[in-house]
Amino acid sequence: MKLLQDQVVLITGASRGIGKAIAEEFVKNGAIVAFTYASSEEKAKALEAELTAMGGTVKGFKSDASNYDAAQTLVDDVMAAFGKIDVLINNAGITRDTLLMRMSEQQWDEVMDTNLKSAFNLTKAVQRPMLKARKGSIINMSSVVGVSGNAGQSNYAASKAGLIGFTKSIAQELGSRNIRCNAIAPGFIETEMTAALDEKVVQEWRNSIPLKRGGSPVDVANVAIFLASDMSAYVTGQTINVCGGMLM
Repeated sequence: MKLLQDQVVLITGASRGIGKAIAEEFVKNGAIVAFTYASSEEKAKALEAELTAMGGTVKGFKSDASNYDAAQTLVDDVMAAFGKIDVLINNAGITRDTLLMRMSEQQWDEVMDTNLKSAFNLTKAVQRPMLKARKGSIINMSSVVGVSGNAGQSNYAASKAGLIGFTKSIAQELGSRNIRCNAIAPGFIETEMTAALDEKVVQEWRNSIPLKRGGSPVDVANVAIFLASDMSAYVTGQTINVCGGMLM
């Protein structure tokens, strides 16, 4: 039996990077995957085709997680398609990096809406079917920056720190109904975005990490599998750093 056999998983922002890796690894573990994308329909259709070819049951939904009404409609659509939602992964996120003195209100609001408000929207929307089922796992994608802070990322750090506080609160609110809520805080994960950076800079980052390498999206996906599955049945309200020892 696979770890997530026939579990319905909703992942926001899964057309690339960590979200895509999570979708792939969940399908390998028997999950039925519903995922959202904001704009890139071509990438979403390609992911659908790729995961279906792996033998998975997968459906992409174009949806803006930062929009309250759209989040409720999304959950209604996933429920109509699959009849339940066992796992929610709030993965959608953006950056608008700049020093505070140069940061516009729009740059602050965009990051907060996508990274933090979206988690509120989706968690509120899925809690009803999860409460009815008296089970569920909610996983929020935070960041080591939300734990340590980082110059030039005050908006991003605040949004990711907010997710940790949100996670702890939801774990307390919903724990009595067997609904767990945990956060993952990735460190330096090598994705398409980091591939565009100067190799010398990337190597310096690697050298500063105790494990002497950047993480892969699969490293994060494996922790998500643990938190989604019954292997973590007694784990809630926690933040797991996936950072190669960057934070200790």
